[in-house]
Amino acid sequence: MPTKQADDSEGGGRMKHIVPVSGGKDSTALALKLKELYPETDFIYPITPTGNELPEMFDHWKLLARRLGKPLTVLSSGRSLKGEIERQGAIPNWRMRFCTRLIKIEPFNQFLWTQAPATVYVGFRADEPLEDREGNRVPEGIVQRFPMREWGWTIGDVYNYLSEQEITIPARTDCAWCFFQTIAEWKALLEKHPESFQEAIDIERRMNHTFRSPGRDTWPADLQGLKEAFESGRQPRNAPSMDARKAMCSVCAR
Repeated sequence: MPTKQADDSEGGGRMKHIVPVSGGKDSTALALKLKELYPETDFIYPITPTGNELPEMFDHWKLLARRLGKPLTVLSSGRSLKGEIERQGAIPNWRMRFCTRLIKIEPFNQFLWTQAPATVYVGFRADEPLEDREGNRVPEGIVQRFPMREWGWTIGDVYNYLSEQEITIPARTDCAWCFFQTIAEWKALLEKHPESFQEAIDIERRMNHTFRSPGRDTWPADLQGLKEAFESGRQPRNAPSMDARKAMCSVCAR
């Protein structure tokens, strides 16, 4: 964890302390707890927005900045989800997740190359596997730490801490058009943000492809068909919640 000594010059430069904040429950709890434990440490809080987040997510980031006492560092190469769809001439899907790679992972990795020496604090809990993360290549001079694993924090500890801090995580922390989302989440998008849903319909028509994979379930794959099904009175089974998903993007949700 950060110490006075760790903030001093090391390896030719001042040691930086970086806490990536997706806005999900784990990264939010980690950022707030580290600030509580080490109030004198000048943490850097990078975020990688796609520009397709719902308004509730931007409000959450603003609240976090106030609670953390400093602005969040926006990392962007000038890319947005809508722009990348047009540039790639394709809609991302579970086989071709260029949205995550180009808009989130690559800008963050490029940022890390400029920050050494630095410690990056990652929000992985003690009750989830870390094998995939441990093999990740990081630039020379960058150290990864997993404080919640060191504390023995599980999902219950995260929820308890957020409750104590009176922090509510938005129901959606990823893109409005995420192909991982459930039918119930698509329905909620149509009801709460019909203009965003219609824009996604228009993109499908231009790209001649769909955000949802055909044959994934018994619902129409195209969003126009999905909209008509909702308007006919057909109801999804699950409540609109990221917890109901069988799969999701961990980069966006953590």
